[in-house]
Amino acid sequence: MVKAYLESRVDRLQQTAEHSEQLQSDVLNTLLSRGKDTLFGENHNFGIIQGYEQFRKEVPIRSYEELFPYIERALNGERNVLWPGAIRWFAKSSGTTNDRSKFIPVTKESLEDCHYKGGRDALTCYTMWNPDHTLFDGKSMVLSGSVHTSPESPYQAGDISAVLLENMPWWIHYFRAPSREIALMGNWEDKLDKLATAIAQEDITFLSGVPSWMLVVLKRVLEMQGKTNLREVWPNFQLFIHGAVNFEPYRPLYRELCGKQDMHYLETYNASEGFFALQDRKNHNDMLLMTDYGVYYEFVPLNKLEAPEEHAVPLNSVQLNQAYALVISTNGGLWRYLIGDTIEFTSLRPYRIRIIGRTKHFINAFGEELMVENAEKAIAETCEKCAARVREFTVAPIFQSAQEPGGHEWLIEFDQAPDNLQSFIHTLDNELRSINADYDAKRTGDLTMALPKVHAVETGLFYRWMNSRGKIGAQHKVPRLSNDRTWVDQLQELRTCVG
Repeated sequence: MVKAYLESRVDRLQQTAEHSEQLQSDVLNTLLSRGKDTLFGENHNFGIIQGYEQFRKEVPIRSYEELFPYIERALNGERNVLWPGAIRWFAKSSGTTNDRSKFIPVTKESLEDCHYKGGRDALTCYTMWNPDHTLFDGKSMVLSGSVHTSPESPYQAGDISAVLLENMPWWIHYFRAPSREIALMGNWEDKLDKLATAIAQEDITFLSGVPSWMLVVLKRVLEMQGKTNLREVWPNFQLFIHGAVNFEPYRPLYRELCGKQDMHYLETYNASEGFFALQDRKNHNDMLLMTDYGVYYEFVPLNKLEAPEEHAVPLNSVQLNQAYALVISTNGGLWRYLIGDTIEFTSLRPYRIRIIGRTKHFINAFGEELMVENAEKAIAETCEKCAARVREFTVAPIFQSAQEPGGHEWLIEFDQAPDNLQSFIHTLDNELRSINADYDAKRTGDLTMALPKVHAVETGLFYRWMNSRGKIGAQHKVPRLSNDRTWVDQLQELRTCVG
């Protein structure tokens, strides 16, 4: 039955690829029709909008902070604010400038017509690539977070993976592992052993989750079972569906886990705000933009982001190999929302994309979503507590190895160094954990991320580095965060050169 359903979706995927522009026009009309009687729709004249040009004139592009007054009213239980009816579920995601977590509305429509549809289509693509698969002869394991509830709250919130799990049809739970009780546990240290024990007893054929956390789980399964590769535990295992962070640093580690016969990999772009794209071709590193999921897309050239209203374009006006900031309007009640991701198109008609970063410097090597604002606030608080002063700093990930968890490496040029660097490091780590909920989760138990490594570098190192790159002058700033090690490695090499 599952195979038959997925086969019926193949033609629809082809239609999506061939008629994306018309589908996007239909999506915009549907969104405006559904939203016209909401508070947001009334405030922005949805009832009289005819087409994209009028839509962009009536509705400004907003960040999360700018949209939050509407989200806050929905959080308080008010109906018909951003979407018809009351919104009962919110996905929690960190990375904002003014709070530990942001709350993204999740509606019934966004669940059914976006998130779940994306999951089904990802499996459809895999079955197209591998017609002789046995994917549905066993069970799946989707690595999820937890749900955070409060008796007095009018809503429920949690990681998007947990929200999806809680709202799945009852019959799907027969085809997945572990139990809901284990899958939704909040304490990762307690959860890990129970999760590893439970799934080791099942015939797991495919996995889905964030690569860094999944790696921790799979290593624990092998350790507890006394096995050397995953197929000794699950002979029919064949597919890993991944997303959220750059997978390339993890690929060799996953190959090692599988022994001689590697698994299949499928990338998705599934965020708290919606399911946007999926890998529709085998052995390609780009993804098909899904244009019939109730999401209307706009794109702002990254070099024009200072004036997004003037430069935003719809799908039919994008160009190849141009970095764009992504703007979305969704059936989850987000309107011209600047999500913060940057993409580029690898092909047009069909429209395929690659995620190339964020609109701000960030680190998201392990799902921690550490933003510049987080790092700068943490370093300021740490200096206050440790009687230190920082002149310059930059941070990069240390990627996981087969033996060690990953983490962050800080290069700091002090104007006044702390008396005790180890105390400074622990204070910095605690400040980051208090500011960023995702960082805190990944640091729990040192499972995915270890304590940061901090190097106190010699005075003038950053100046020499910037000078070597032709970046001296008031308009040039030391980049604070990077999702790869290019800048840190250059600085370390310069340190070596000068002894």
